[in-house]
Amino acid sequence: MPWRILLAVLVQWAVWGEFRAAAVKVDITPDRPQWLLGYAARQSTGVHDPLFHKIVALDDGRTQFFLVSTDIALFSPAFYDEFCAELKQQTGIERSNVWWSATHTHSAPELGPPGLARAFLAGRYEHEPDWEYAREVKRKLIAGIVEAHSKLAPARLSVGVTTSNANINRRARDVDGRISLGLNPDGPVDRQVGLIRLDRLDGSPIALIANYAMHGTVLGGKNQLISGDAPGIVAAYVEQKLGAPMLFLNGATGDIAPIYSVYDDFKRVRITEFNVLLGDRIVQASRALAPAASPVNLKAGEVIVETPLRAGLQWPEELAAYLTPESQVRLPVRFLRINAETEVWAAPLELFCEIAMDVRRQSPAANTFYFGYTNGWLGYLPTGKAFPEGGYETTVTPFTPEAEAALKTAVLSWMRSKP
Repeated sequence: MPWRILLAVLVQWAVWGEFRAAAVKVDITPDRPQWLLGYAARQSTGVHDPLFHKIVALDDGRTQFFLVSTDIALFSPAFYDEFCAELKQQTGIERSNVWWSATHTHSAPELGPPGLARAFLAGRYEHEPDWEYAREVKRKLIAGIVEAHSKLAPARLSVGVTTSNANINRRARDVDGRISLGLNPDGPVDRQVGLIRLDRLDGSPIALIANYAMHGTVLGGKNQLISGDAPGIVAAYVEQKLGAPMLFLNGATGDIAPIYSVYDDFKRVRITEFNVLLGDRIVQASRALAPAASPVNLKAGEVIVETPLRAGLQWPEELAAYLTPESQVRLPVRFLRINAETEVWAAPLELFCEIAMDVRRQSPAANTFYFGYTNGWLGYLPTGKAFPEGGYETTVTPFTPEAEAALKTAVLSWMRSKP
């Protein structure tokens, strides 16, 4: 039966107001050497741990929503657009109902065209992308979404938070005020872990969504083994404890590193310590979550934030849809409201943590989560005050100091709108 017809039949079976959920885990580990994304261009020599798509399907009887977490560093919004066009053509699913997020491991293959990254790091993209691997990743994701949809079943949803000290601010400051990549224990850091747990009606787990801000850079540029880095290692650990897939959704990591960072190889870093620092916190908190007291209602939305393009930047032709004739970057921001208590927002950004924390402080919801690296990558978005300070992130951003205020105004306006 064609996928489009199959989905139409399944939709007819949905019960109005009944919340259903499902989860699927798909292996996307390549079977041949790949160019790894993150740091300088380098090819893989083997696999340390496998890479996956983790897919969750949600349906409240009116809104169907698909959330994907993939063990990859990032991908161009143009690649997301291409995937969405293929998904709709094959299944009828609209792009507004699908969020595709990267865990941001720096030890995974490149995926598709370089996009905006070429504007900052043209020299590292002298090789041709592995288009066969990109097609394989898209094909497996579409098949996984169809499978998740076919497995939708009555479910319960729980939301909560915990904290972890597995991350640290990375904008190190010298005596002359110079900012460089390093470790800054005195800098701002977001240690909230947001949790969304999905269970069957008998209490058995379907999936766990964990949202935490931490660069996937425990391994450095000398590592040539494919790996999910700490996000993937922790997810595998939690899955063994809970018996269900865990989606790692990275947060506002623009100025946040793991507390152990850029080690040469797995022999020099005890990466499993993150299972204690972060994994055990997630397991303990997830087991303590109570089911939602009311029926689950989902509301999805999107706003386009227009903000000036940084002067002198050569905008990639493939991203023409993300730039106005007046040189305003068109930044897509997605929203998912779960009942009145939880607001989730997402953007294709490496956002500074202070911005996400400020939004959370002003949000009317009891729980507010930010998902970064979602539906592509449009670079770093630092705070306005970071620009005069300098540092790596301010040199690889397409934005100006105005972007912070524009983004926060648009996000909070949506969150304060009536259900």
